[in-house]
Amino acid sequence: MTQTIAPRVRILVLLFLAVTGALLAGAAPASAHAALTGSDPRQGTVVDKAPAQVSLTFSEPVAVSDDALRVLDPKGERVDKGDPDGASGTTYTVQLLSGLPDGTYTVTYQVVSADSHPVAGAFTFSVGAPSETSVEASAQSPDDGLIGSLYGTGRYLSYAGFAVMVGGAAFVLACWRPGSGVRAVQRLVVSGWLTLTAATLALLLLRGSYTSSGKIGDVFDLTLLSEVLQTKTGAALVSRLLLLAAAALFIAVLFGSAQYQRNDEEKRDLSFGLAVGGTVVAAGLAASWAMSEHASQGIQPGLAMPVDVVHLLAVAAWLGGLTALLVALYRAPADTAVDTAAVQRFSRLAFGSVVALVVTGIYQSWRQLGSWSAFTDTRYGQLLLVKIGLVVAMVGIAYASRRWTARLAEPGAPVTLREEQKETAAARSATGGEAGQESTRATGTGKAGAGTETTAAASASVSAASADTDTDTDTDTDTDTEREKPAAVTGPAEVRSEESGAGAKAGGGSTRAAQLARQRAAVATARQKRLRDADPNRFGLRRSVLAEAGTAVVLLAITTVLTQTEPGRTEQEAERTASSSAPSLPSASSAQGTGAVTLNMPFDTGGKNGKGVVTIDLDPARVGGNDMHVYVERTDGKAFDVPELKVALTLSTKDIGPLPVVPDRLATGHLSASGVQIPMAGDWTVEVTVRTSDIDQVTVSKNAQIG
Repeated sequence: MTQTIAPRVRILVLLFLAVTGALLAGAAPASAHAALTGSDPRQGTVVDKAPAQVSLTFSEPVAVSDDALRVLDPKGERVDKGDPDGASGTTYTVQLLSGLPDGTYTVTYQVVSADSHPVAGAFTFSVGAPSETSVEASAQSPDDGLIGSLYGTGRYLSYAGFAVMVGGAAFVLACWRPGSGVRAVQRLVVSGWLTLTAATLALLLLRGSYTSSGKIGDVFDLTLLSEVLQTKTGAALVSRLLLLAAAALFIAVLFGSAQYQRNDEEKRDLSFGLAVGGTVVAAGLAASWAMSEHASQGIQPGLAMPVDVVHLLAVAAWLGGLTALLVALYRAPADTAVDTAAVQRFSRLAFGSVVALVVTGIYQSWRQLGSWSAFTDTRYGQLLLVKIGLVVAMVGIAYASRRWTARLAEPGAPVTLREEQKETAAARSATGGEAGQESTRATGTGKAGAGTETTAAASASVSAASADTDTDTDTDTDTDTEREKPAAVTGPAEVRSEESGAGAKAGGGSTRAAQLARQRAAVATARQKRLRDADPNRFGLRRSVLAEAGTAVVLLAITTVLTQTEPGRTEQEAERTASSSAPSLPSASSAQGTGAVTLNMPFDTGGKNGKGVVTIDLDPARVGGNDMHVYVERTDGKAFDVPELKVALTLSTKDIGPLPVVPDRLATGHLSASGVQIPMAGDWTVEVTVRTSDIDQVTVSKNAQIG
């Protein structure tokens, strides 16, 4: 049964939209690739007097603008002065106004990491004592809203356009030179160029708003655009546009050469020149990503950037070439159908691309993750596992495609390329001969006889053509040469009609003969396509390539999300740095009583096994943030795992509290809470509510001097 392209195209487009929408809507906002690892004052602390400056330390160097660091008082007024200063490679400071009153202050920051991603956040500290504040300390980033979604879409389209343009051109140049004259393939490559160009322009306009305000109205702000052009990312986008101009010239020469007849030596020279020039342009386009994103930062950037270029070129050759093969299998005309040799050449090209992907991918995975635990403990590692699974699935489908290709090359294959070409030539000869006979018959007989014969034959031919074209709706497959065939067929008939001297009668007969010739040519073409599509091996190859292309759509989307996600190595190093800068906490295995204040409180809930002792360690037992560890033991000294335990702090002399604290369970009989805020010094009452069963509960308390 003949299959048509329209349903498959609709399915592939719907899959593309569904996957893209799901990833953009369901994925978390683009993660920053630099993290805040420390600050002075620290987050949540209460200091005795106002500091002269605020310092922030990041996990890697960041780009800081004039308003990147701001400090707001409880009323929301700015109290910082001057521009931020880079005290060291990763530490940045901003000076504060003198004589700041007591209260809670909010520090907000919005910077750009070295690999081009925005980093935003906020935290608070207090002077003297905490107070109410009108400022909301949120970590909202400009890439979380509409601008972020548009920027992410532009990144996806730029990757897709690059793959289609480079991979499609490589498929034509290295695997199937006759494809340069097929309109469907030409449109595919040109559409890739247009998509990449439009996406690059959009990214250049969106960049300023994406890294600053996140407002749609700032997209056409010329001041922001001027600032973007002075950054590394802006320079990379401009370079990409310049290289796309050279790519346009390459595409014009590649497809324009199909219209001219050349000898073998000229063809070899042209192919060699196109191969060298195309490789240089493609490598330059890939470098515009490598020099401004992940590869340009971290360890071994000098090696990582060339590896990233090879990785991108391999992706384009595989996925873009696969797309071109899919279009060729479905949309190429019958007389220039993609042959078995071309499919085999692409199979070798794809195999080499997969090998390059594996080698470069292993290096990039080690560089971005750094440890096996990062595969499961970080978002980047989890996405990378999904990508690896998709690549394995594509390799499996590609193996099936190679099997179908091998069957096409077997001598006993149902329909081979040589048989198709012979049958097409025979159909053309028959059509041309019949056209000549009809022309002669029209000019040599009477008016009524010519009209009757031609009309009857035309009606029969129209019926046959309609029956055949109903089963094959592929009408957009003509090449430039194919469009000239009707004129070539009708030319001799018109000359013979004029020479017969029949005048107007002969002209009418020749027109009907030309129509008949075109109709029979359409019938022969439709029949040839039907015979070609009836080949089970070719049909199987089409289905497997379509499955590969569908998987490639998802793979490309995952790759785009990966480029916007904080690498696992960076995430884990930031966590380790933050942990080392924080005061050491008692471990689950250490004995209680190591805090600055230790409270032992026996309890008895009254039920069976309801007796025990609860010990609270509070460190440093001062105003501000404190770490609390709670240990529960039975009377025999064994750890007691109670169903519920709550702590409350009350300063009755100042009418403060109770301030509830719900510690988290760390181990059997060991609970912990960090960042417990104590707003002022005094004699605080620490109350502990212990529940040992559904109905047995008791509250015990002790006083502790804080400050």
